[in-house]
Amino acid sequence: MTILIPAWVNGQLQPVEKLKAHRRGLKHKAVSVFVLRGSEILIQRRALGKYHTPGLWANTCCTHPEWDEKPASCAVRRLNEELGITGIFPEHRHHLEYRAEVGNGLIEHEVVDVYLARAPHGMPITPNRDEVMETRWINYRDLETEIALHPDRFTPWLKIYMKDYSDRIFGSDLIAAARA
Repeated sequence: MTILIPAWVNGQLQPVEKLKAHRRGLKHKAVSVFVLRGSEILIQRRALGKYHTPGLWANTCCTHPEWDEKPASCAVRRLNEELGITGIFPEHRHHLEYRAEVGNGLIEHEVVDVYLARAPHGMPITPNRDEVMETRWINYRDLETEIALHPDRFTPWLKIYMKDYSDRIFGSDLIAAARA
């Protein structure tokens, strides 16, 4: 199945095959979601069958919107497709751009709409095993520590989000409380 994502080619946004965008390092649209439960963040370990960064820990979920798909709709869709999470509606937290090599000669050069959602108590999580091999809740401070001690276990984008954008994504109150 060919997946077309919105990417910039010669300065113009157009539908491009997803793998081609990553091989050429084209700037393209993306969506990332973080789900919180108190000061804990739901993270996922990417399935080993993923074509880049398999087996690495990432934020709750991330993807590329389909051509003409609104980022907010994409965030809700992907929570369900990757983790079986329904009934929550993430709020937009930040718009950012990053570029990172992700292995096998592939590059993520993403313009990302980042969303944050709060999990209700007892929210069921049913990972799609083609996408996610494991999930866990982790305290913000513990995630910072693990990334510092074992950066090779995490995706490049999660490390970038935590280092450069955490205050905009999570808010200073959550960060201060987690670090106290």
